[in-house]
Amino acid sequence: MNAIDTRFFLFLNGMHAPYWDTFMYTFSQMEVWIPFYAVLLYQIIRIGRKESLWVVLALVLCIVLADQISSGLIKHWVQRLRPTHADGLREWVHTVNGYRGGLYGFVSSHAANTFALALFCTLLFRNARYAWTLFPWAAVTSYSRIYLGVHYPGDILGGILVGLFSAGLCFFLLKRLRPQCIVPFGKNGPECPSIKFNTCIALMPLGVLLFTVVCIAVYAALV
Repeated sequence: MNAIDTRFFLFLNGMHAPYWDTFMYTFSQMEVWIPFYAVLLYQIIRIGRKESLWVVLALVLCIVLADQISSGLIKHWVQRLRPTHADGLREWVHTVNGYRGGLYGFVSSHAANTFALALFCTLLFRNARYAWTLFPWAAVTSYSRIYLGVHYPGDILGGILVGLFSAGLCFFLLKRLRPQCIVPFGKNGPECPSIKFNTCIALMPLGVLLFTVVCIAVYAALV
């Protein structure tokens, strides 16, 4: 399995170009997505109103749980070296701006955190348009970690599973303990009376996502 994972990693990591180096390096920085997170938070507060505090707390718990399971527990337990730190392999790894990451890479916290956010918000809003916005974003973010040479595909797969587990658990607890928090977000809920409104709230984060990607592309082209 390790040999297959390594060959697959070298295949994916070997497909690179100067433009995509800058693009993927920037795309991988979580700070550039602050406007995207702000729009999602705004939608939660706008729709949930007085119950939004519980939803935000559940979402924060979801991200913290995914991050701590991946970085705080599994990485130090498994201690699988990143490709950039593995003897006999690091010489073949394509890196960008000298970035090599920490010592251990299994599982990817980027994959865990982004997929946790994607699944939690998809379950919360119950709108397919959100899924078409969030999951491609999470997938490209995860792929960028392979492109940058700091994770094997197996690290990404493990991170995805951790993220999906964390989101499913936190959403289950929220629905179980505060079911009234979930109602306003449904397609037939009192705060979502029409398809037009659902389309509006779904396209807002999509617009921010596309705007951010365009800015990254322009920056990458100029650099």
